[in-house]
Amino acid sequence: MTGTALPRGIRIAAALAVAAAALTGCSSDGKGTPAWTAGSSAASATASTSGSATASAGASTTASGGPSTATASGSGSAAHGSTASVWKVFTDPGKTVSFDVPQDWIVQSVTPDQGTMPGALKIEVKDAKGGYLATLQTGLPPQPVPACADDAAGAYVVVSSVPVELPHRGGEGSIDPHAVFRVIQGYKYFGSYGVTNIVGGAGGKTCALQNVVRGPEGKGDYSFGDLTVLKTFAPDQKVAPAKSFDTLDQAAKYVNEGSEFANVQRMLMSLKIKN
Repeated sequence: MTGTALPRGIRIAAALAVAAAALTGCSSDGKGTPAWTAGSSAASATASTSGSATASAGASTTASGGPSTATASGSGSAAHGSTASVWKVFTDPGKTVSFDVPQDWIVQSVTPDQGTMPGALKIEVKDAKGGYLATLQTGLPPQPVPACADDAAGAYVVVSSVPVELPHRGGEGSIDPHAVFRVIQGYKYFGSYGVTNIVGGAGGKTCALQNVVRGPEGKGDYSFGDLTVLKTFAPDQKVAPAKSFDTLDQAAKYVNEGSEFANVQRMLMSLKIKN
């Protein structure tokens, strides 16, 4: 490339603007290049069982200080890794699911939502101060992708998209499972992270982004993220736990420069579900 180099902020805005129009990452076949990705490569640390984290009764956790093996896909390089030095493995009493969390995060089983399948799980994850981070739900009844009129759709961008190995079923409107962070444009840019194998929408526009994986036949669907469905919000609506940004550059910085997303991404990518 020749010519005068643009300042970093302008480069980011320009790259994300192009991504909004042309990115296919989770909007078509899952093989597009995400605008920004963040890997998880924490340094090794000595395992410890100390800390204030709690888990639900009957569930088990195992401390681990090993490095993460998560690797970002796409052309963006990993700007940082997960910052938690000691991790533990959460496993439900029935040993049907497991995932890694930092040692001081709180994992609690709660009552599954009404209408879920028998044996369904609902597990909430909070940080060391009790701040909500994500919910794992299994046994969700399959739901069709809702119709979305062109004039109601908002532009969305896949800021981070990393393949994950999870049981799933295919079919129309599906891709291989990915751990993603996506934003949809309303009066602000609203962002959400989770695992999904459902396409976002055609042409980089949609009414809703689903953090849902279509599970194997007879098992129900499952979700793991801060929201099951991300939509735009009205100015008088509560946005949390979705993230809100004034610019796409801020969304990229959340992914690349903050520790929260790096740790959350490692957690999402560690999810294992028994078939």
